[in-house]
Amino acid sequence: MTAPRPGPTDSLLDIVGLRVGHRQLLDPDVTVADGTNPGIGSATGCTVVIADGTAVAAVDVRGGGPGTRETDLLDPSHSVQRIDAVLLTGGSAYGLAAADGVMRYLEEHGRGIPMGAPGAVVPIVPGAVIFDLPVGDWNTRPSADDGYAAAAAATADTLPTGSVGAGTAARAGILKGGVGTASAHLTHGAAAGVTVAALVVANPVGSVFDPDSGLPWGVTARGATDRGLRPPAEVDIAAARALGDKGTVLNTTIGLVATDAPLSKAACRRVAVAGHDGLAHAIRPVHSPLDGDTLFAMSTGTARPAPSGGVPDAFPADLPVLAAVCAAATDVVRRAVVDAVLSATSIAGIPTYRDVFPSAFRA
Repeated sequence: MTAPRPGPTDSLLDIVGLRVGHRQLLDPDVTVADGTNPGIGSATGCTVVIADGTAVAAVDVRGGGPGTRETDLLDPSHSVQRIDAVLLTGGSAYGLAAADGVMRYLEEHGRGIPMGAPGAVVPIVPGAVIFDLPVGDWNTRPSADDGYAAAAAATADTLPTGSVGAGTAARAGILKGGVGTASAHLTHGAAAGVTVAALVVANPVGSVFDPDSGLPWGVTARGATDRGLRPPAEVDIAAARALGDKGTVLNTTIGLVATDAPLSKAACRRVAVAGHDGLAHAIRPVHSPLDGDTLFAMSTGTARPAPSGGVPDAFPADLPVLAAVCAAATDVVRRAVVDAVLSATSIAGIPTYRDVFPSAFRA
């Protein structure tokens, strides 16, 4: 099978009609709590994905300790079919307060389910959190004002990745984690013309690199070449092993998969399920009792793939399109995790992949 090619920006912004905004709170002298001393300074943030129109959406939660908002609403059997935005945030359960600010921003712009009276709307903003409180002062968390600021900053022009937004204080195993993104444009088969993309906040307890080769778990041989990577020197691999494990009980990788294929809520749920396979390719272990791994799926429905035909009546007519989107979802989530790890910059002394494996980067 030929791998789909990335979209023009290889990011979530390749889905027309989606905008992304970050808000981060970061002090240069931030430290990590070590069990004896509390962390000091600010290091957290949030990321908002806004659909210019509404989007059909669903969710799949696989981690043992999720922190979420409005996920029950996304069950395919429940009444509301479309959402306005998704919040990804730091701050553990406290950070869910940022969704109030996103709702306020959307309400001011007339976005939400109309409720009769002029201006009476209820914006639908599902959200999920990572646990980043040990980095910096425990009492610094994204607030409603930060959610509002992230929504106000949302743009379709650029999408910074790495240690930004909800990934500001993220840690991917022993390495610095962050925000990553990737996209795929499908050119063959039933889903020709469809784009699939992912945005991930990588903060897992599991490792994101192979302890034998030193390369990221999610990097294929071709991917290593494309990213200018080579197998690290044994001295770097030995040093990485000596760093040990992450050593915290609360973690979580969150994100979303988006597509312009016209999909139902039930189909979006299947896309979210497939996206978790991408996490499994890039993080080991994944979906642990120490993580709250949660992936949303969104469909803007702006693409118009050709009718498939030949599908038995017992199956949905768009099954071939859904199958192709699910395969791409696995790939873009995998690559988004790698992007998060390779794009991250160090804060509070948390080492990046480049810090630990300098020999992996080609001259």
